[in-house]
Amino acid sequence: MNLFIFGLGYSALTFLRGASRPPGLAAAGTVRTAGKAERLRTQGVETLVFGPDAADPGIPAALARADALLITAPPTGGADPALAAYGRAIAAAPGLSRILYLSTVAVYGDHDGAWVDEGTPPAPVSERGRARLTAEEGWRALGREAGRQVHVLRLPGIYGPGQNALAALREGTAKRLVKDKQVFNRIHVDDIARAIAACLATDLPGRIWNVCDDEPAPPQDVVAFGAKLLGLPIPPDQPFATAKLSPMAASFYGENKRVSNRALKVLLGVDLAYPTYREGLTALAAAGVGAVALTAER
Repeated sequence: MNLFIFGLGYSALTFLRGASRPPGLAAAGTVRTAGKAERLRTQGVETLVFGPDAADPGIPAALARADALLITAPPTGGADPALAAYGRAIAAAPGLSRILYLSTVAVYGDHDGAWVDEGTPPAPVSERGRARLTAEEGWRALGREAGRQVHVLRLPGIYGPGQNALAALREGTAKRLVKDKQVFNRIHVDDIARAIAACLATDLPGRIWNVCDDEPAPPQDVVAFGAKLLGLPIPPDQPFATAKLSPMAASFYGENKRVSNRALKVLLGVDLAYPTYREGLTALAAAGVGAVALTAER
């Protein structure tokens, strides 16, 4: 299989470098700057530049060779940049059979802690969620018109090597922000890689998948568990009402829901390596929290 990736960031590089990568997979992808592209090329990753200021002229030819397409890059200005620039080339690619789009569970909006699944109507409340939903709809429309299988992978907060509560505790930046009845799902980056591999291999029609862990949990519990693993003091509770948050952080706490991954496990057959934050953080602690993933861009 020949895979082309828009956005060689944390999730895509973890997939390419990990055990979930299918044997014989050929892959190329994009980053936004020439400097990042050169660094990845020296690491053996075929990389092209696609950003607001430049687009490698080799991208259309790479798309024409692709059997599958993975999009991890976020929308910009409310639009999906890859779809806007290369929608026609993607629709015309002769060998392209499937498209994978990494989205967010923010498209569901706020459900006051209730469970949601892939059949729950989207009702995003954040600009981030609305932009992702627009992008999802655009890719699914292209799939219908061009006869391509489109899988939308909706993700919660991502953690893994170099990006986790243990690292924040070591750096002294971890906070136990407490909001009554607030819970979040999360997902280890290795389990995203497993879901990508499953979508590339499945014979099922394209559809939406919630790629998340088994246990939506209060964020302060995750920090407390991490502190115990490291033998560090548990940071004090910080009431949400008095916390000073960035607009991005505030948007996360404006949504409260429990996201079901039943379809991912039962229909797609994904066996999560880290079904809850406890397994994930325990493995990261055993590996050493200083282990940092090689990343290019989110």
